[in-house]
Amino acid sequence: MTIRQPTHTPYDGSSKLFTIGLKPLDLDRWIEVDQFLLPHLAEKRRLYAEIPEKIFVEEGDSRDAQQEVLDLLAAHLPAKYPETHRGAGSGVEVVGLQGAIDALPPELSGAPLAQASLLVQEDLILMRRDERGWRLAAGSLCFPSSWSLLEKFGKPLQQIHAPVPGFGPGSRPAEIINRMFDGLQGQAVERFNWSIQAGDALYHPLSNIQRIDRATNRPTRFPDGDINAHAFMRVERQTLRKLPVSRDILFTIRIHLDPLAVLVRHPDRAALAASFADQLNALDQAQLDYKGLTADRDRLAAYLAGMARAA
Repeated sequence: MTIRQPTHTPYDGSSKLFTIGLKPLDLDRWIEVDQFLLPHLAEKRRLYAEIPEKIFVEEGDSRDAQQEVLDLLAAHLPAKYPETHRGAGSGVEVVGLQGAIDALPPELSGAPLAQASLLVQEDLILMRRDERGWRLAAGSLCFPSSWSLLEKFGKPLQQIHAPVPGFGPGSRPAEIINRMFDGLQGQAVERFNWSIQAGDALYHPLSNIQRIDRATNRPTRFPDGDINAHAFMRVERQTLRKLPVSRDILFTIRIHLDPLAVLVRHPDRAALAASFADQLNALDQAQLDYKGLTADRDRLAAYLAGMARAA
């Protein structure tokens, strides 16, 4: 993986873990494109070829809303990113990756959301309202951050967030999120989340059983102790946008993955590393178990504190 400075540094304290932290989003910044566009889309194509049933789900009556997403992207991408996206007939294609839609398995070739997912680095989740609240009605999730699309499919937000400490059914954050979804109109919003993982895998799923096992046994991510070599910062940039016709909500998730060691090169490395360490030290036991950081929090915080002192 190419070494670079992190695009987003929410661990500077600007986005706290286990908070909602939504901010208004200018639609001009809705989708992000960087130098990893083609590699990320190639990885999506590989996953569609090998495990399509694990990365794409849809309710049968969601195709119109899926098409709405594809149409919005077809209008937005060539206008915002003409160097990487261009019109192709009535649609849009990625420069250097023509014919990508043909890479979809036959059963998904007619799914507009699957087609849309091969235009952008973001994962695309379609949320729809019913009497239970907002549920996951369709989704392309190629780069999960420790969750399973199949386990969340069809479930309302309260159940989706049930494993998250403080966000379960009946909690105040759960009620706030539902009200926010109901109230979302023309204004798009964004938030950031972050975690630390061992290695640079974009496809990083975790089932509920695996999460429970991890929280119970609390294994280390770094059995050889070499944080410098193996620790990666995983940042999720999430956006929410209510679709104007269907009134469904599109949830996008853009993954930024960088070696923890790149912070050494950052001009604000002292402040970033110190804040990062402070946030790790502030996590309680339930939060550490949920993030899978119980065994490694102290050594990660010490590593970051040492980086801050050396700056």
